[in-house]
Amino acid sequence: MGREIERKFRVTGEDWRGQVSETHRLEQFYLFVREDASVRVRIRDGASARLTIKTGSGMDRGEFEYDFPLVDAEALRASRVGIVVEKTRHIVPLGAFRVEIDVFDGALAGLVMAEIELQDTSDAPTLPAYLGREVTGDARFTNARLAIDGRPDDA
Repeated sequence: MGREIERKFRVTGEDWRGQVSETHRLEQFYLFVREDASVRVRIRDGASARLTIKTGSGMDRGEFEYDFPLVDAEALRASRVGIVVEKTRHIVPLGAFRVEIDVFDGALAGLVMAEIELQDTSDAPTLPAYLGREVTGDARFTNARLAIDGRPDDA
């Protein structure tokens, strides 16, 4: 079974910008969203696509990803639910981990979020100062909910 273990944070500072090791442009949209499951199509750098099925909620979730023809991804965009989530993802190394910082554009412009992918739920990396409030358990900050409901009032 595929798994995704991650912690999610609001980003409060700019100190991370000088530490970026790679950057990608992402567009993603959802074909299906419910409280404990979603189906997403993500287009990376306008050149490749992946289909992702996520199950569960919180820090430890099921995640199944598959390469997907770009032409099919483009064709499915019209069948999405909610908005297309547009963002630039910046990768920042953090010891044995990496921080994925998403700077949102379009309808979610101004929102900056970070995720730290973990190997195990007991992993406890030292958190950099630019990470603000943790929102791992707050469903309003999942990309699926952002696509459907938009930016939370306190974001």
